[in-house]
Amino acid sequence: MKEYRNIAYTDHPACRLDVRVPDGSSGFPSIVWLHGGGLTADERHFIPIVDDGIAQVAVDYRLLGRDAKCGEECIEDAAAAVAWTFARIAEYGGNPGKVFLCGVSAGAYLAMMVGMDASWLAKHGVSNRTLAGIVAISGQATKHFAVREYAGDKDQQYVPKIDRLAPLAHVSSEIPPILCVCGEPPWEWPGRSEENRLLVASCTALGHPRARFVLCPYCDHARTYPAALPYLEIFVRGELP
Repeated sequence: MKEYRNIAYTDHPACRLDVRVPDGSSGFPSIVWLHGGGLTADERHFIPIVDDGIAQVAVDYRLLGRDAKCGEECIEDAAAAVAWTFARIAEYGGNPGKVFLCGVSAGAYLAMMVGMDASWLAKHGVSNRTLAGIVAISGQATKHFAVREYAGDKDQQYVPKIDRLAPLAHVSSEIPPILCVCGEPPWEWPGRSEENRLLVASCTALGHPRARFVLCPYCDHARTYPAALPYLEIFVRGELP
C-alpha cells in the first residue's frame, strides 16, 4: 500500500486527510473514513481492514469546542472531504464510481447526514446518489447530542430529537445503499441500535432495495467498531446479502 499524508481539502488548517491506496493497481474502491469522538475529540486514522484492494481516505474535520462553532460546520467538512475524494481519487488510481462514505459513532452520524441529506454535497456540485454506499457503525440516527448541546439545547441527551440535522429526517428510497451496524442492547449506547433499526426499516418500507442493519451480539459501543469491520468490507465488495 502507498500512503500520502496531510493533504488539505479545504483552506481551514484543521481540514486535512491521509490517503492509502493499493500499490500497482487501479480502479479500486475507496472508503472515506470519518473518525468518532463525539464531534469534540479524536483524529483521523486508517482502519484495520484485511482487504488490501480497498483504498482509504482518512479525514480530520473541525471539532466542536475547538474550530467548529456548530454541528453544521462538522457536516460541511465531511461533505467537502467527500467532494475532494470524488474529484481527486482517480489521480491515485481509484474509481470515482466506487466511493463509500463510512464512519464510527460521531463519524457515522456525519456519514449518514452527508450521504442521506443531498443538500450538503450539492453545495459542491456532487449528487449524494453518486456514492456507492454508506456504512454507519454505531452512529446516532437522531440529532447528535453534541450538535444539540452546541446549539444551546439543554435537554438530556437521550431525549430523541428529529429535525433537519437528524439522519432519520432524511429516510428515503432514493439514498445510496446503506449499512448500519450496532452493538446489542443493553451493552450498546442507549437507544442507538433501536434508532438505526428504525432508519433501515423506514428506508426499506419506502422501497429502498439495499438498506441493511447488522447487530453485533454482546458488543458495547467500543467493541462494535472492530466487530463491524468485516461487514464493512463485504458491503464494499458487494457481497452482503
